[in-house]
Amino acid sequence: MTASSSASSSSATPARNVRPLDGIRVIDVSSFLAGPFCSTQLGEFGAEVIKAELPEVGDALRRFGSMTDAGVTLPWLSECRNKKSITLDLRKPGGAALLKKLVADADILVENFQPGTLEKWGLGWDVLHEVNPRLIMVRISGFGQTGPYRDRPGFGRIGNAFGGLSFLAGYPDRPPVTPGSATIPDYMAGLYGALGALLAIQARERTGEGQFVDIGLYEPIFRILDELAPSYQQSGFVRQRMGPGTVNVVPHSHYPTKDGRWIAIACTSDKIFARLAEAMGTPEVAGTGKWGHISARERERAEVDRIVGEWTAQFTRDDVLARCEQFQVPCGPVYGVDEIFEDPQYAARENIKYMQDARIGELAIPNVVPRLSATPGGIDWLGPELGEHNDEVFRGLLGLDTEQLATLREEGAI
Repeated sequence: MTASSSASSSSATPARNVRPLDGIRVIDVSSFLAGPFCSTQLGEFGAEVIKAELPEVGDALRRFGSMTDAGVTLPWLSECRNKKSITLDLRKPGGAALLKKLVADADILVENFQPGTLEKWGLGWDVLHEVNPRLIMVRISGFGQTGPYRDRPGFGRIGNAFGGLSFLAGYPDRPPVTPGSATIPDYMAGLYGALGALLAIQARERTGEGQFVDIGLYEPIFRILDELAPSYQQSGFVRQRMGPGTVNVVPHSHYPTKDGRWIAIACTSDKIFARLAEAMGTPEVAGTGKWGHISARERERAEVDRIVGEWTAQFTRDDVLARCEQFQVPCGPVYGVDEIFEDPQYAARENIKYMQDARIGELAIPNVVPRLSATPGGIDWLGPELGEHNDEVFRGLLGLDTEQLATLREEGAI
């Protein structure tokens, strides 16, 4: 992978190709991860993202995660890329007034306060919609803007639990575990928030009116749990923890290899299982054999997984991969992040972006997803310094003079 250069400050935007959201302005008053990730995705595809942070304090994400020599954390540098930072205290009259001025000429506002917080400050949807009827407002909270739980605080771990994912993570005879990362709901909510904003922009082209997008952290998690809901409604089936296994299909799990590693194998049909059986040298168990139909494999799940595991354990992971690929059996290595950095597929797809930053030197971060063939997104700079763009936004965009800025600073609004 070739290192790419980036300015350490976003004050001078690098030259770039046309991006889909060029000309769209986003005001991000959210904090931590779900809301910021939403606006980051918009910024990667060309939107101008102005991130408002508390004066002197900044976003909590600046202090969450591994701290760097730059005085901010790795999540901040990675997840708040392509943003302009201003300081703004929305609790102060001057800060609230400045937000209204920003909103007047903005397309999208992203927030993830507890419901009612912006309303308490006189900055609710009704107020901002009146300021700018074309405004689109993305509202991410623990449980959404409505319902009996709307006032409850929420974080990603709560979203995983309440959404039904944590219950499924782990082994049946042990407590539920964290399903990979406690922040999955934050990223998923941010993803759906960006999708909602784009849908609302499309609707605005027809109606001329903005609207708000309402997402509870748990909702994207519940949405992606395949047949969990219809299966329960139809038969009362409550899926339990299955370790690395998967309901309805087998073998479909993680299996050990001779070199102490693990490989993922996914047989989602009888035809694929037949190919695996041939790869294993036991074609007689597939087709008209004892495990040829999924129902038979389901009945003897433990035995099927045992046989497959004993087969994979005879070979190195690379040998199993080669054998499975030869017979077109879906498989893949169970990677640690160190192996990801050395994998040629990641390199060929440039999934890891190397950024140069004057504050910390080179930093590797996940690259933009999805990739567009004609108008791709990009990363222009890492998470900015606190208030780095105050002058650009307050003077250049809003036209405030020195005396006005001094008054706002004295009030603590900026």
